[in-house]
Amino acid sequence: MVKNVLILGCGYVGTALARCWQRSPDFYQVTATTTREARLPELGQMAARAIALAGDDEAGLRSQLSQTQILIVAVGAKRDTPYADTYLKTAQTIQAALAGNTCVEQIVYTSSYAVYGDRQGNWVTEETPAQPANANGEVLLQTEQILLNLVEVHRSVCVLRLGGIYGPGRELARIFHNAAGQTRPGDGSNPANWVHLDDIVGAIDFVVNHRLKGLYNLVDSQPMAIKTLLDWVCDQNDLAPITWDPSQTSPKSYNAQVSNQKLREAGYTFQHPAIFERP
Repeated sequence: MVKNVLILGCGYVGTALARCWQRSPDFYQVTATTTREARLPELGQMAARAIALAGDDEAGLRSQLSQTQILIVAVGAKRDTPYADTYLKTAQTIQAALAGNTCVEQIVYTSSYAVYGDRQGNWVTEETPAQPANANGEVLLQTEQILLNLVEVHRSVCVLRLGGIYGPGRELARIFHNAAGQTRPGDGSNPANWVHLDDIVGAIDFVVNHRLKGLYNLVDSQPMAIKTLLDWVCDQNDLAPITWDPSQTSPKSYNAQVSNQKLREAGYTFQHPAIFERP
């Protein structure tokens, strides 16, 4: 049976997911959304439908969700846009739009491991209580809680806490190019938790196919010190090395090694379990 899918927010992740599921029209009929009408022709090439729809459009969402079985919430805050306006308002609007809805069977939301806060570099799992270290982290956690509370007898809800995202067009060398040759605050020991775009798409597909619900960390299997990562990136791309100044406090408000064991035990096999093989 073909499932109607609404991808709310077709940025880097949502677009890749739409492109993936376009190859399975016997299973998924995807409606891709954007807040920028100029992107509609592009999205129309990788989805059954492409529409302009904002996360705070309750009437529009209610109409779309009345014929949607699978809702993917992959919104991302634009620069200079308050997190609450993007994430929290979207979750609240979905909550209102789903009142009385019996059509939506699954909701998958892409969140962030930033909700764990500063754990002094210690390991965290999904059982570790979230302790956001700033206002943005609080917004992400509140968004998770609203969506998780939308579970019903007929509906599962899954929240994926993503690490830093890299992949085609978002290569690590491109991300860190401006840091080359610079001095960064701290000693570089903070853990770096990343996940490849292929595994975000793959994991969402796995979650949907297996009706997973609850919290899952979505990071690769080998978190490493940020210094180790940046040394490798600079070496591989002939970039000037980065130095560190331990006398300055790192500005990062989250500091934890994130375990993906729960997702692996559920049966998901990572395509990119590590950024690079270490001896």
